[in-house]
Amino acid sequence: MTAAAHWRAALAEWAIPQEILDGADSAPWALPTEVFARRTDRQVEHPIGPSYARAVRVLDQPGSVLDVGAGAGAASLPLARRATELIAVDENDRMLAAFSARAPEAQVVSGRWPDVAPKTPVADLVVCHHVFYNVPDLADFALALTDHARRRVVVELTGRHPLAVLNPYWERLHGLARPTGPTAADAVAVLREAGLAPRTQRWLRPAISEYATFDELVEATRRRLCLPAARRDELVALMREERADQPPPRQLTTVWWEPPA
Repeated sequence: MTAAAHWRAALAEWAIPQEILDGADSAPWALPTEVFARRTDRQVEHPIGPSYARAVRVLDQPGSVLDVGAGAGAASLPLARRATELIAVDENDRMLAAFSARAPEAQVVSGRWPDVAPKTPVADLVVCHHVFYNVPDLADFALALTDHARRRVVVELTGRHPLAVLNPYWERLHGLARPTGPTAADAVAVLREAGLAPRTQRWLRPAISEYATFDELVEATRRRLCLPAARRDELVALMREERADQPPPRQLTTVWWEPPA
């Protein structure tokens, strides 16, 4: 099996059984825009991590920045002071509105990458944070990033699928065993198979709660787990048992590469 086929098959295993989806009262995949907005504001105020360092180094000579899967702008807005132009791509218009509120001068492109790649400008630097695990056809996605970068592409992703942290909850609340793959190493294998030459750095992001209150965390987790509101108390008890309000440091991987000369 090719690396690309393995990646696609591993992501397909995350499909939620239809009978569980039928019992949900809201879509399980969406996160509140406020979570992304807080992450962005925190990173703009105190930029940290190798992903920022690998990106900002490219902008020692100022240039344009394209942020694919931009959310509210956590990957690109910390670079704004060095950027001659900001371009944000996202398929969620609420996220783009949050981005535009923080960078009204930026160009925004609404749609799914790489579908919107033909109408998206090329930039000196392309950044793409926490998107890969949503992309079955990763090689095409990454090659389109590369085609839009004059100097470098910088990607950030978790070491393993970000929803794997909820696996014990699926087991306890639904009796459902969930997959653990794919991993960041699997993603890098796809990039190499596609002819790219990625370099990587693993690191730990300090433990930070993404949610303003425990109740907000509970609601987001309940949606992720497709639990009806009637089972909220059951979930709260389990989250307190698992000490979900005290998240551990997060293992991340920064991946970067230069486009072919």
